[in-house]
Amino acid sequence: MQTSALKPIARLLTKELLIAVLLLLGVSLVVFFILYLAPGNPFATLAGKRAGSNWHQIQDNEPSGAWYAQYLHWLGRVVQGDLGHSTRSGLPVFNEVIKTGLNTAFLTIGSILLTLLLAVPIAVYTARKGLTAIGWGLTAGSYILAALPSFWFGYIVIYICIHQFGVFPLAFGADASQWRGIYFLLPVLVLGLCSGTLSEMVRYLREELSRVLTEDYIRTARAKGASIWKHALREGFVLPVTEMVAAKIPFVLGGAVVVEQVFNWPGMGRLAWQAAQDRDFPMIMGITLMAAVFVRTGSLIKQVVHICVNPRASQE
Repeated sequence: MQTSALKPIARLLTKELLIAVLLLLGVSLVVFFILYLAPGNPFATLAGKRAGSNWHQIQDNEPSGAWYAQYLHWLGRVVQGDLGHSTRSGLPVFNEVIKTGLNTAFLTIGSILLTLLLAVPIAVYTARKGLTAIGWGLTAGSYILAALPSFWFGYIVIYICIHQFGVFPLAFGADASQWRGIYFLLPVLVLGLCSGTLSEMVRYLREELSRVLTEDYIRTARAKGASIWKHALREGFVLPVTEMVAAKIPFVLGGAVVVEQVFNWPGMGRLAWQAAQDRDFPMIMGITLMAAVFVRTGSLIKQVVHICVNPRASQE
């Protein structure tokens, strides 16, 4: 790649990284303030006795005082790579968040790939053939699947696969060797079909492909006998797919919380559920930052793809 082509990407990366830093600061500040105002104390649940109202006073001897002073103290430790220790397990928050974050990323990426594997053929077929009987049936099927509650569909799949066929374990253990095999297919299937992303991807890709196929340059390519799909690939497929994937990452992460709880998946969503029940505030802060990083990374990838496809977009 030429140096002139790298300049827009470098400019974009610098801008997006600055925005990401401001986003993480804003998210951490809001969540910290909400947790500061939350009643009770994590030790009230774990030890069964009353303690001070500020969880900062019992977490690594953090100073008391105004909430913003405690936030700045916490932020200074975060900059040094120290997210504190879990009040539930006593383990470092950073290590726990990274380990479960990788599991959640594995689940999320797999579900998005499954969604694309189903949505792209349906969108291409309906964009080219129109809403025929087959196209209408496929589109309606995608809407029905997207409307199913993920927890309900998850329990149905578990019942069928375990009690009828006995092909999947009842729970996913914490050992990575147990969930990196074939057993990860079950929660990926449920999250990919019932996260609400399938129907929206089908509709959006169909609309974008239908629009691009009516453009003048596509008509010219068709008249010359050239491949219209080669010309429509970038604007009608690459850009819409990256845009939809980036926009749906927050929703997929939200659905992963339910799916991980149903399948006992050792991911970040299940850890967040446990941390909320145990009032493990340091863990909640770490998970919030990791989720914000996931979302911002998806947006950054979308922007990079847009610049690679159309370098002039960096000036907009």
